[in-house]
Amino acid sequence: MATLPRAGLCFLALALLSVTAQAFYLPGAAPRNYHAGEPVDLFVNALTPMIAGNDNAKLKSLINYDYYNPAFHFCQPEGGPKKQPESLGSILFGDRIFNSPYDIQMLRDNGTCRTLCVESVTAEDAKFVNDRIREDYAINWLVDGLPAAEMKEDKRTGELFFDMGFNLGNDEGQFEDMPALHNHYDIVLRYHSPSPDVYRIVGVLVWPTSRGGSQDTPSDGDTDCASLGPPLILSETSDNRVRYTYRIMWNESDTPWATRWDNYLHIFDPRIHWFSLINAVIVVVFLCVMVSMILLRTVSRDISRYNAIDLSEDVQEDWGWKLIHGEVFRSPQNPMILSLLIGNGAQLCAMVAVTLVFALLGFLSPSNRGSLATVMMICWTFFGGVGGYISGRVYASLGGPNKQRNSFLTATLMPTVVFAIVFLLDLFLVAAGSSGAVPFGTLLLIIVLWFGISAPLSAVGSYFGSKHGAIPNPVRVNQIPRQIPPQPTYLRPWATTILAGILPFGAAFVELYFVLSSLFASRAYYAFGFLALTAALVALTTATVTILFTYFTLCREDYRWHWRAFLTGGGSAFWLLGYGIVYWASRLSLDSFSSTVLYFGYLLLLALLDFLVTGTIGFLATYWAVRRLYSAIRVD
Repeated sequence: MATLPRAGLCFLALALLSVTAQAFYLPGAAPRNYHAGEPVDLFVNALTPMIAGNDNAKLKSLINYDYYNPAFHFCQPEGGPKKQPESLGSILFGDRIFNSPYDIQMLRDNGTCRTLCVESVTAEDAKFVNDRIREDYAINWLVDGLPAAEMKEDKRTGELFFDMGFNLGNDEGQFEDMPALHNHYDIVLRYHSPSPDVYRIVGVLVWPTSRGGSQDTPSDGDTDCASLGPPLILSETSDNRVRYTYRIMWNESDTPWATRWDNYLHIFDPRIHWFSLINAVIVVVFLCVMVSMILLRTVSRDISRYNAIDLSEDVQEDWGWKLIHGEVFRSPQNPMILSLLIGNGAQLCAMVAVTLVFALLGFLSPSNRGSLATVMMICWTFFGGVGGYISGRVYASLGGPNKQRNSFLTATLMPTVVFAIVFLLDLFLVAAGSSGAVPFGTLLLIIVLWFGISAPLSAVGSYFGSKHGAIPNPVRVNQIPRQIPPQPTYLRPWATTILAGILPFGAAFVELYFVLSSLFASRAYYAFGFLALTAALVALTTATVTILFTYFTLCREDYRWHWRAFLTGGGSAFWLLGYGIVYWASRLSLDSFSSTVLYFGYLLLLALLDFLVTGTIGFLATYWAVRRLYSAIRVD
């Protein structure tokens, strides 16, 4: 039998791969095909506060509410609402998805106006609804995994995009004193037909309007959606009747299913992202050049001079960083706490790195709600071994005697602190009646992941880290510590922490604005390419600036570099905290005490995690540089 040439085999393999690629979809991201007349489910999600369309608008609340909260009096399906299954990350991010009474069939009843139900709203509930309208709450629906949205225009670029969610009511202009409730929805379902009699939904748009007048169902059963009439304003002194109506309109689109999310994941002025990246690259290049000059020129010259002095017959006294070669690897104060912080920081670093890789490869599809948080939780759980190993190895290298205690505290101390903060904030959500409160079952699942998987893996990692033992020091440690001369102000711990944190923060502050808007203002953020590059630049900047300040400290004959390296690396967390306060003052207008506590609680948690990650990067980079530095000199 004749064999195919190698080029033919390559061509055949590529052809098979292309066929396979056309038939491959990521898990949970396969298209749903509909036929004419087939039911199309509309699910409802929690109501979330949003930032209004004008430039000076501010976020007014951080509390989410269940769609079927009794105070809203939305129409319920027959048999009552039924909760839909959700992922761990979706629940943690506040999704509460239920079925709805909307009757939608593929390509049926185009333009037909229907009455959904008529509800009675008490005066007390009317005040609750009006307050939520004043706080710019948005209704969130889901159809075929796509969020219902309003079509808006980017004023900078003129591009049209879909803004997720639509307003509960209108409180602008003439409705500033008494807001109008939206009780009619024009639902536009955009579909694409890849083949005859096969349809796929590629867009969901909603135009809500307020329609007052008589709220009774017409006697003939025909609902009129053509005449607008006066708006519907709920009275806060008497009971109200509200009739909810809707109209389904089908709109064929050229957008294929694979790119249907492009209209939702709009990047506002991408030039800002590129400017931020270029600015960060310039800073990183400048720092790398400085560190390279120090390591290649200054340090090399010092090493050559020191080694030449050792070989000469003249006895000359050491100075600078070589003078403290017998002290630089002396065990620092509280090595237990330092190793715990570094171990948990290494676990978080691994979690962030792997999550960003998954995001860049496209595995975190926006149609899989909460996939980002789910992957982060899974990675954090299974990287407990990384945290335990790094903590045990660092603790042994720092001369720590109690390895069992280090293993136990690495697995429990920092997760307990984070869990306590989250649980306390959860209590505030429960007290405020928010649907965003994490259910008890989910908290129990997190505890099971923590104690059942992460903690045992951390113990195993600590065992292997302790078994491998301390990293041997290139120079001996003197028995008697030498006196440390007075240090200049700019090299004191608090000064180096603040000064060194400017550059990593400056490399990320533009992306930080979009991340905070995504976390607190329910804005979609899917620029993981920019985020990954920014994270890499922040890591590189943190490492180089920490090495730089540590070298300056050693040249001033101060050998207490361990804690300073960690604090210097984590300096950007304090700038993050300050920027969060500026963001709160400029972009938020939180009237309730609960919302304020929630914001600053989550901000503190975010700063703590950033401090652990960047502090760990700074310490490990400095530890490597110091070992390289002192292993290159000849010491008697």
